[in-house]
Amino acid sequence: MRKPNSGRVVVVTGASAGVGRAAARAFASEGAHVGLIARDTEGLQAAAREMGELGGKGLAVPADVADADQVAAAAARIEQELGPIEVWVNNAMTTIFGRLTDVTPQEYKRATEVTYLGTVYGTMAALRRMLPRNNGHIIQVGSALAYRSIPLQAAYCGAKHAIAGFTDSLRSELIHDNKDIHLTMVQLPAMNTPQFTWCRSKMPRHPQPVPPIFQPEVAAERIVWASHHTRREVFVGAPTVIAIEANKVAPALADYYLGRTGFDSQQTKEDVPKDRPDNLFEPLPGDFGAHGIFGEQAHTQAATTWLSEHKGLTAFAGAMALGALAFVFRK
Repeated sequence: MRKPNSGRVVVVTGASAGVGRAAARAFASEGAHVGLIARDTEGLQAAAREMGELGGKGLAVPADVADADQVAAAAARIEQELGPIEVWVNNAMTTIFGRLTDVTPQEYKRATEVTYLGTVYGTMAALRRMLPRNNGHIIQVGSALAYRSIPLQAAYCGAKHAIAGFTDSLRSELIHDNKDIHLTMVQLPAMNTPQFTWCRSKMPRHPQPVPPIFQPEVAAERIVWASHHTRREVFVGAPTVIAIEANKVAPALADYYLGRTGFDSQQTKEDVPKDRPDNLFEPLPGDFGAHGIFGEQAHTQAATTWLSEHKGLTAFAGAMALGALAFVFRK
């Protein structure tokens, strides 16, 4: 039986691991033809093989999203081999965990180029193909941290904020030009992905996502859902809604609370070797898959739909929670 979305051409950047890998699998399960962009690793090749096993088709296209020419060439190859791109998902990221004063300018630049400019370059490559056809959907994988920054992740938070601003600006341009190209930003909570194992860290203990943690399939399901709908934003999970909406109500309380709790909540009790390998400038060997090392803590479902439709109630609850926490941690 032919799947309802069989043959739809989708591009996913950062497709070799984490949320990108999970999203690629979810699109392939619908029968999509998926162009997989990431630096050339065993994970990228393994992801391409999985696409066919899941009922779709995969094309691995090695590229560094921080290089605009490589992204443009990857898009051209995908259209040549798979057909017109209908959905483009900008997901690639990297970061450095640590105090800003411990991060070098070169490290900060690299994280920004991959996470923010990689999204810009991907969007540009998609628009060059979608605008002449006046059709397409671009999905930016964001985060609650695009609204509510946390300590020890200045590079990542800054990039996600920048993506939100960039996307809003572009959306207005497309509206002005009466273009039928839709932009959606999918805002994620803490995810159990390999980034906490392979991103560069300047912290004394092992990085961890701030609980509650969700499996990447939760994000993947909402990314695919977003590709079929014309939502401006999609919030994944209660923590995302609470963080974003409550920050609008009580940002100073959030600053205070995170200043007191945000360091310990992002580290396990395990030490990190100072020479641990990372993927900031070069990819690591091996296939890391979609999941990280926090599977026992990770949730497999999120009350996303109801929360998206009742953000006011959730925001009120979040503001009250922030107030209570700030009171508790005032000393």
